[in-house]
Amino acid sequence: MYLEKMRLDGQTAFITGGGRGIGLAAAEALFEAGAHVIISDVNDELLESGRAYLATKGYAADAVRLDVTRPDDVAAAAKAANERHGSVDILVANAGIAWPDTPGEEIADDNWRRLIDVDLNGVYWSCREFGKHMLGRSKGAIVTLGSISGLISNKPQRQAHYNSAKAAVHHLTKSLGGEWAERGVRVNCVAPTYVDTPMSNTSFDDPERMPIWMDFTPMRRVAKPDEVASAILFLASGASSAMTGTVIPVDCGYTIW
Repeated sequence: MYLEKMRLDGQTAFITGGGRGIGLAAAEALFEAGAHVIISDVNDELLESGRAYLATKGYAADAVRLDVTRPDDVAAAAKAANERHGSVDILVANAGIAWPDTPGEEIADDNWRRLIDVDLNGVYWSCREFGKHMLGRSKGAIVTLGSISGLISNKPQRQAHYNSAKAAVHHLTKSLGGEWAERGVRVNCVAPTYVDTPMSNTSFDDPERMPIWMDFTPMRRVAKPDEVASAILFLASGASSAMTGTVIPVDCGYTIW
């Protein structure tokens, strides 16, 4: 019975930022659990390489180019996916960017707006547009991607814009989770630590930062994409049916101290 709750047979999932990293690992996890998965990305090359990777595993993913900062495009993608597949049962709002270390007093206006637009607004547009269809059926599971940076202020890097966006994603998750709970739609969040992905792994060779990060990490390591994907699968499945508005750190213990 318990393993069956993790199954997603007959369900369709839509993943933003699904071309690589955590999003691609989540696609593989959801496919393995029986779902049909649609990956989206703003980068055509990543989208095609992601679909090709999944094909090597025997999974035929749909691929949709999508810029999550364009709400009309998100609405159109949600409408098209629901019409084509009958329903989108799971949304993984994963698309995000990170910006280089910048002192708080020096963050350029355009950089602040860009990061907030992708990491917060894009998550909201995705939740709103796919959520409308789920609410219409009184059923659905949404998983947002937050960060330990939404729980703590990282050291030694300076990233007030990124930290602020992720903290807002956590509270957006709680807010929508509370609003939509009685209407059959669950909204939960995964908050990863530093993860070995193309977006972040160049920092792991930094002789200043890496020792500090490891000093804060009881497990003395970074996380792997599949470890984050496992938590996403849990929150997307019936195994977490009594959970909504929850933020789960996948952080190798980083936020313990």
